[in-house]
Amino acid sequence: MVGVRLFSNLTSRSRDIYNSISKELLSSAIRKDLQKLHSLVITFGLHNSLFFSGNLISKYSQFKDPNSCLLVFRSHSSKRNAYLWNTIIRAMTRNGFYARALEFYAEMRRLEVKPDNYTFPSVINACGSLLDFEKGRVVHEHAMELGLESDLFISNALIDMYSRCNELGLAREVFDGMPHRDIVSWNSLISGYTSNGYSKEALEIYNQPRMDGFVPDSFSFSSVLLACGGLGEVERYDVIVSNGFLSMYFKFDMLANCKRIFDEMVHRDKVTWNTIICGYCESGLYEESIGLFLETVSHFEPDILTITSVLRACTYVGNLKLGRYVHDYMVRNGYECDTLASNIIINMYAKCGDLLRSREMFENMGSHDLVSWNSLLSGYVENRSYHEAVELFRRMKINFQPDFFTYVTLLSICAELIDINFTEELHCDIIKQGFGSTQMVGNALVDAYAKRGKMEDSLKQFENMEFRDTVTWNSIIASCGHSYNSNLGFSMLSRMRVEGGTPDIPTVLSALPLCSYLIAKQQGKEMHGAIYRLGFESNIPIGNALIEMYSNTDTIISSYGMYGEGRKALEAFEFMEAAGILPDHVVFVAIIYACSHSGLVQEGRACFEQMKKNYNLEPRLEHYACVVDLLSRSGLLTEAEEFIVSMPLKPDASIWGVLLSACRASGNMNIAERVSEHLDMPRGHSERLAIAFGLLHTKPGYSFGGNEESSGLWGLPHVTKYISKIMHREILVRDANRFHLFKNGTCSCRDHW
Repeated sequence: MVGVRLFSNLTSRSRDIYNSISKELLSSAIRKDLQKLHSLVITFGLHNSLFFSGNLISKYSQFKDPNSCLLVFRSHSSKRNAYLWNTIIRAMTRNGFYARALEFYAEMRRLEVKPDNYTFPSVINACGSLLDFEKGRVVHEHAMELGLESDLFISNALIDMYSRCNELGLAREVFDGMPHRDIVSWNSLISGYTSNGYSKEALEIYNQPRMDGFVPDSFSFSSVLLACGGLGEVERYDVIVSNGFLSMYFKFDMLANCKRIFDEMVHRDKVTWNTIICGYCESGLYEESIGLFLETVSHFEPDILTITSVLRACTYVGNLKLGRYVHDYMVRNGYECDTLASNIIINMYAKCGDLLRSREMFENMGSHDLVSWNSLLSGYVENRSYHEAVELFRRMKINFQPDFFTYVTLLSICAELIDINFTEELHCDIIKQGFGSTQMVGNALVDAYAKRGKMEDSLKQFENMEFRDTVTWNSIIASCGHSYNSNLGFSMLSRMRVEGGTPDIPTVLSALPLCSYLIAKQQGKEMHGAIYRLGFESNIPIGNALIEMYSNTDTIISSYGMYGEGRKALEAFEFMEAAGILPDHVVFVAIIYACSHSGLVQEGRACFEQMKKNYNLEPRLEHYACVVDLLSRSGLLTEAEEFIVSMPLKPDASIWGVLLSACRASGNMNIAERVSEHLDMPRGHSERLAIAFGLLHTKPGYSFGGNEESSGLWGLPHVTKYISKIMHREILVRDANRFHLFKNGTCSCRDHW
């Protein structure tokens, strides 16, 4: 099958042949396919290619076919390349032919083919598997002669080989001499001590490597469990064993077991306290970590990892006072503050709001790394010190290369900056540094341009992105909301679904305000239905957003009323009813007011009647006032007067004032006189009515005034000034101190009241 497919795809060019076979070879997973490919390699004369020979040997080795491995190796014409020897030695070792692997190594040296760092791990592994200490020691010397003894993989193989041969002194010597170690290094040494019966030493090593940032894996834990078992029942609660269990349980996030072991320990040492404090911090139990530190710091000396863990805990809980104490403790006790520790301190001060000490720590560092710059920069941004953040960024660019985190942090503050061109400056830097295609940066640019009011640039960035994730769509939809472009927002929401985007909770939260802006009845219903389909109906922020969307209706009804759009106000009211939201007293004031300012008398009266009939709401004085205004504005003054007289509530001055103002506008003196009988003018309890009454009973262009008995009328001198200007009247008033003449918006007293 493989051959047919290859022949059908091959062209006359050798490059096409080479590429086709190599692709099939690397992906082959069946032994029969591999054999067919081997035939093709021979057919096309590629059997002397190092690439094909090496890969064929490796593949046959995976299928446990050492004979085919040998066949490929022997058929290769050249034996002078270390790659081919490395491949066959590794194949023999993998298939358990350790002696044969050593024979190939000996032949390789006889032919004076120089071994490299890929040769020795397999050869050393073969020696260890044969428990051949002498040959292993010789191979070690060969590696040293070539200057390869510090290679990580060779060193790990040597530790394992010496451990198997019960030469733990040499294994520890190799381990201690390693410039760098990984998980395999630690596991090899721990396993070596455990398998040779040195259980206590194995546990001591296990508890030691925290300083190297060692993270145990399942193999580490299996070795530790064996070591614990090897100590015997008598030493069951030995501090070393308990420390081992503590560390193991923390790595498996078994916090209850950790607490039980810790509480049952009769004796605790430095390792115990360091392990429990760091473990609690890494598990997110910051308060517990801090509490244990304060409890024990007086009688044990924490290591630097414990100190930095407590500083991290202070950062997360925002405990600046304790953070300062821990930092001062470090200084007093002479702890070496390396770059990592300094960065943690900078971050702690910045996150806790002490930017002065954060900056001081930063400036006192011998050398900075990327984390140093970003920690201080992030602190400035979080504490809204945007000017300092920009200054630090410009300084950073001179001394250090910012990363994408730097740019994302700064993009989030562009809308707050006075410099309107800073967004473009960042964008240019991002492109120059090759971060333009980074998803996170692209999303941040979309958001930054939109918040800056540059919607066209935001859309351009959005369209230029090769890949759009959910965050991208959420950013552009939210941007449409910021720019009050609801139509575009709904269009983007539709595109998201068409292009296979998956809406999440932030998507819905970004889209719901669009419905409020438009009073888009259909879109609002669709969004509400989509929320149920997506299973987000129980989400509290979404529930709040839905309530806000529907409750915004009364505000928008009022807005429509102010602009005489009564029909649209009624549509919004119907939308609210259809959504199942019960209107309250405020909504009915808004809708009757809107009808009043649009001449919709019948509709307004119908809304008034609905209050009690449909919603069991008792009309208040403000609702009656709106109906009076509705009738009065339409010239139905007699009906308005009858409505007031028939009210179940006693009408106040504001209701009579509405009718009085309408009488003045229409010149209906008869009704105005009757209205005046209901007003207690001498008591001056309504400045507005007094002014209206004065304007009504004097001819245009004439002055009118009030005396000190009606001084309540003039409790708002600034309003009176405006009335004199708007109505082109002179208003003379006497208060307890002097006479005041209001004329053309000014007072004769020059505002000395």
